[in-house]
Amino acid sequence: MKKKQIALAAALGCTLLLAGHALAAGAGSEPAELDADTVEYDMTTGVIQATDNVLMKQGDTHIAGQRAVYNTKTQQGTVTGGVIAVRGAMRMTCQEVIADGREHIRANGDVHGTENDKSFSSEQVDYFPQQNDYVLMEQGGVVSDRDGTFTAARMEGWLKDEHYVGTGSAHLVSPARNMEAGGDRMEYFGQDRGRVVAEGNAWAVQDNNTMHSNRITIYLAKDGQATVQ
Repeated sequence: MKKKQIALAAALGCTLLLAGHALAAGAGSEPAELDADTVEYDMTTGVIQATDNVLMKQGDTHIAGQRAVYNTKTQQGTVTGGVIAVRGAMRMTCQEVIADGREHIRANGDVHGTENDKSFSSEQVDYFPQQNDYVLMEQGGVVSDRDGTFTAARMEGWLKDEHYVGTGSAHLVSPARNMEAGGDRMEYFGQDRGRVVAEGNAWAVQDNNTMHSNRITIYLAKDGQATVQ
């Protein structure tokens, strides 16, 4: 697994953030557009409600759903019903997106995201852009690209630090490197010399060589190869 594989988590954060930004139509410097079969705006409360065939656009950010509610005063909002959020090559689908101002964005219900060859999926994803770009998949998740797949019962990460943790049945498969590893917990460090640390019933297989230990560290070389210790 190379550093570019873990860059998927950054794509996840950006995709959730674009959904939050799209809720705040008009808040940015670019012109914003809201289309729906029905739109209601209460200037006293600052609440905008849009229903049926909702489409919000701002720059290259588009988000569609069946219902959207946004409070211009609190910057809180939701989009529900077959939500599709798109920016450039990034695309996310889910049943609901909730933005608690600019501090917390949550995607609920069969969440799937893609960016070129990268993808992620989970039942629920929380993103905290002001907490060092913290991402949490409390109910577990899968991230993958052409180089491999990483799954765990619970996943979290700090995007700016390139630091990610999978807890519970953590499993990494990299066919490109003939490598597979797992453990009760796996932690990825992308900065400096990249490495993956598997702990608790840890195991690793590479080129028909198998290792078992309470703790196994896999160092990732700059050329993308892996050395297991």
